[in-house]
Amino acid sequence: MSVDVEIFETIDAVLGGEHTARIGQDAARIEELAICGFEGLAYEVFEIELIREAEPRLLGMLREGTLARLAVKQCKKRGWKFFVHEDDMSLLRSSPLERDIIMVDVLTEATRKFHRDLQRGQGWKADHHGSRGACSLMSYFIGQCVWVFRRAYVRWARQRVHWARLHAVYDFTEDAANEAGIGGLLEAASYEIDSEVFSTDFEDILDEQAPHTQAVVRLTVMGFPDAEIAERLKLSPSAVRQRRSRFRTVLYQAAREKRIWIPEQLHAKAVTRRQNQRGAA
Repeated sequence: MSVDVEIFETIDAVLGGEHTARIGQDAARIEELAICGFEGLAYEVFEIELIREAEPRLLGMLREGTLARLAVKQCKKRGWKFFVHEDDMSLLRSSPLERDIIMVDVLTEATRKFHRDLQRGQGWKADHHGSRGACSLMSYFIGQCVWVFRRAYVRWARQRVHWARLHAVYDFTEDAANEAGIGGLLEAASYEIDSEVFSTDFEDILDEQAPHTQAVVRLTVMGFPDAEIAERLKLSPSAVRQRRSRFRTVLYQAAREKRIWIPEQLHAKAVTRRQNQRGAA
């Protein structure tokens, strides 16, 4: 099955309804709008109705990951490099606000392209004779949303990385660490950390990590709870925990390589915790 056919079959499954009857109604509407050159009040009303109908369906596709999956397949077919980070997928599943943000951008781009194509005599055709035949106007429009998702996602993701970098430059001192908790970072809050742990070596290792990981670690050490870290960085709480866990692994590996000193008590705690987790599984 080609990517384009999969896109329209997936969208039609979301839309439901009588396919043939819908295409006939769409053709009559487009014919009316063509008389005024797809301009004026009539077209504005049509566009508002189109967006209102598409919006809840797009939000559902963002929540389920369908929109991203179809966009990735479409780009792969055309030889474009594109992927959606697992943290971003998790955030779009869990955050209505972030879905709204990216959906507005997708709708804006898709609506602009849809209008431009209609005025050029291109775009949706009721008598299209492809491998699957004609699709409804709404199926075609959501297909346009799949097409523009790549650009909208990249802008959204870059903004999130920029936001993370702003938080990653926090300067925290040894006193702040002892007060708020590098022990918490290492899941050993009851153990008082010596100054050797919180050192230039720690900063060097942290600086090697991705901006979001740096920000998660710095905010953790400063004492912020997971919920607030997630809100500040526009991550899901599970993504916060995962990034912190991965950094602990990096930190203990650095200790084994003698790049940093970590008290033996914390090594023992980490080993015991891993053994307990394996035993529980």
